[in-house]
Amino acid sequence: MQNNRLLRLLEFLDNDPNEPFILYALATEYNSMGDTENALKYYENLITYHSTYVGTYYHYAKLLDKLGRREDAIGVYKSGMEVAQNKGDRHALSELKAAYFEIAEDEEEENY
Repeated sequence: MQNNRLLRLLEFLDNDPNEPFILYALATEYNSMGDTENALKYYENLITYHSTYVGTYYHYAKLLDKLGRREDAIGVYKSGMEVAQNKGDRHALSELKAAYFEIAEDEEEENY
């Protein structure tokens, strides 16, 4: 059964289907519900059509890593760092760098 928050977000989406914040909120809501398929769908939509929406990159990469798609996650972190740098969003850049270095370090350790 869908929760009230999800229903409200879907209503907002009907009214404004191209609003990145609503798409991001839906991806996050689906992710928190454990609905990986829909979370991925909305994150991928954001990356494709709203590539400058910097908040997407961190959470999308985290989900990819959780699913065992580490190389994809690393690529998403790298893209996100570039977007954050271009936007001058130092806070997002810092968070993305920290997550990237953590996952890259883990990847490097696994290769030894």
